[in-house]
Amino acid sequence: MNNILVVMNKKMSRSEAETAKFAESIAQTARQGDIFCLTGPLGAGKTAFAKGFAMGLNVSDATYVVSPTFTLLNGYYSGRLPLYHFDVYRLSGAEELEGIGYEEYFYGNGVCLVEWADRVTDVLPSTAVWIDIAYGETDNERIITYSDGINPDPLSHSRTDLSCRTMSRGRQ
Repeated sequence: MNNILVVMNKKMSRSEAETAKFAESIAQTARQGDIFCLTGPLGAGKTAFAKGFAMGLNVSDATYVVSPTFTLLNGYYSGRLPLYHFDVYRLSGAEELEGIGYEEYFYGNGVCLVEWADRVTDVLPSTAVWIDIAYGETDNERIITYSDGINPDPLSHSRTDLSCRTMSRGRQ
């Protein structure tokens, strides 16, 4: 595996709504085949991010997006692209994803959002985008660290190529 230098950016969020709004802006430029990997401690805001992301894809039932902790995968098909929302917290390793046919989703016609992605790095492609959500100094504050190339400006509707956003994780 080759290591790739990545410029990381930080965004301060002061509320769950602000985290969701940030995710919404990122999703507005998402393309078919994109995989977004979320990391961070329990309760940091990964599911709030997922709800905002679904809103950015115009998923009609975005307010009902929940973390698929026990089912591993929820699919949402009413947006401009299908959203495949994985939660791999309960998996002991990447090989358990094979049982649900993850490759159909990772390399399919939608966008994947993978919570706890650091648990399955072996099966993630090098083009996956990594986003970490950490606790800030106050109860509501979150620090979101993301790869250079994600354009959180919804007015521009452009972004740099995914190859600029890869990290030294996952398959090459």
